[in-house]
Amino acid sequence: MIETSKVASDETNSKTFVFDIDGVIRDVSGSYRRALADTVEYFTNSAYRPSPEAIDELKAEGIWNNDWEASQELIKRYFLGLGKVAKIDYDDIVAFFQSRYRGSNPDWSDGYIATEPLIATTAYFQSLTAAGIDWGFFSGATRASASYVLKRLEIIAPVLVAMEDAAGKPDPTGLLLAVKQIDSKKEKPTEVIVYVGDTVADMITVIKARDYNPSYQYVGVGVIPPHVTERDRYSALLKENGADIVLNSVLELTPQLNLSQSPSR
Repeated sequence: MIETSKVASDETNSKTFVFDIDGVIRDVSGSYRRALADTVEYFTNSAYRPSPEAIDELKAEGIWNNDWEASQELIKRYFLGLGKVAKIDYDDIVAFFQSRYRGSNPDWSDGYIATEPLIATTAYFQSLTAAGIDWGFFSGATRASASYVLKRLEIIAPVLVAMEDAAGKPDPTGLLLAVKQIDSKKEKPTEVIVYVGDTVADMITVIKARDYNPSYQYVGVGVIPPHVTERDRYSALLKENGADIVLNSVLELTPQLNLSQSPSR
């Protein structure tokens, strides 16, 4: 197991890696996105089920990182297209979404979450620690959901800023809070923040962080999530919205990868 509060010492290292979770650490195409599509279909009386492309188009707007709110927005837009106003309680949307994502069993074993493929590996995070790179997580997922996947990776005592802890992306507060928590466990403060995400909102978070706290250097690392078929187009989208580099998988972000040309104030 990985004890994240005990990291290898490297006097020359001043980078801190902060990871999004959904689409970066785990593949949520058959879980969160499936639950989103189920929810929209249910509340439109089976008249409309958004395709993966339609969900990507909504996410490309950069403000729909929260999948409950994304579900609500797609429902709203469907009814507006019919000249109607959707009169559906947000709490009902959340409850239905969670019934699909978490399931009905206390251990979530019958929920979509139980089938999520992992993208990252335990060995990957061990390699970062061994190289003296400090790391943590800033995710729009609930703390319970994020912790569920980190336990599968045998990561204990992680620095994790989740939905309940900070404003949603692209607000940069949670990213900077994660770095502050990581810095409290080490002697040398962070100079370069490397944020790894898979959406436009993630990249805009980095842009906003540069304005919010220019005392750091920042690298926005875009990762193409597994469900995307038009990968060149998606890569261009991330770069257009602030990604300094785009990778096909988080596993390509190794301690040896040269980021020296990417940081910007």
